[in-house]
Amino acid sequence: KRGLDCTAALGGLLVTAPLWLAIAAAIKLASPGPVFFRQWRAGAGGRPFRMFKFRTMRTDAEHLKKSLMALNEQDGPAFKIKRDPRVTRLGRFLRATSLDELPQLLNVLKGDMSLVGPRPPVPYEAERYKAWHRRRVFEMKPGLTGIWQVEGRSRVSFDDMVRMDLRYLDHCSLRFDIAILLRTVVV
Repeated sequence: KRGLDCTAALGGLLVTAPLWLAIAAAIKLASPGPVFFRQWRAGAGGRPFRMFKFRTMRTDAEHLKKSLMALNEQDGPAFKIKRDPRVTRLGRFLRATSLDELPQLLNVLKGDMSLVGPRPPVPYEAERYKAWHRRRVFEMKPGLTGIWQVEGRSRVSFDDMVRMDLRYLDHCSLRFDIAILLRTVVV
């Protein structure tokens, strides 16, 4: 798994390098602030790490979150709004195409993440997990993509997302990872 992670992440970085430059320039032209968004996430065993993404929101987005909590459309401890007013116009495109996730290839190379696995939660969300939810965080490195991203995306409940991640944990294999990676490209 680690060999696939390193090989594919390095290959992905090399192939997408020109795209990174174009995205970085577009972000700088579209809105003030940094190109990258860094956020603490809970990794394997609950160990915190800094996850990288291309910035898709206004720079004051985290401060505005409290005022938007009443609009949360995701059940469970996660926070999601379909038409989040903090997301920039370019950010909507980057999210729709998942191009905002490309910098996580760096997290994969560092060993904080795997290409395939459960999505890493924000620590305050992980603290609100029920006991059976915690297994998805503690037993495996988080992934850039996973089963729920290709089968459910944002259309499933939090508990169903966790069930999908647990199914992946129980049936994890190189073949399953490759199948999920191929399906991720299509999705």
